[in-house]
Amino acid sequence: MYKHIIVWKRVSEVKAIRYVCFEDIVGSKFCVQSADFFYLPLDRIEAKWLDEQISELLIELDPGQRSGWFGSLVEAIAHHDKDFSN
Repeated sequence: MYKHIIVWKRVSEVKAIRYVCFEDIVGSKFCVQSADFFYLPLDRIEAKWLDEQISELLIELDPGQRSGWFGSLVEAIAHHDKDFSN
């Protein structure tokens, strides 16, 4: 079982990153399933698609298998940023 956590990073006046994270509530471990990039002006169709993708990715594969599990949310995001050069 997982707890869904959303973390935002403001990159600039026109760009933000939404980290889709999960906590394994039994093991108290954290992972980042995906990072979604949003730009102004906001594309509402793309934003809706990204929201739907959260469920699809979770159903397809255990979220920890995408990026690994970490002891803290900060560690999980840092690892994801390093892997994807965010």
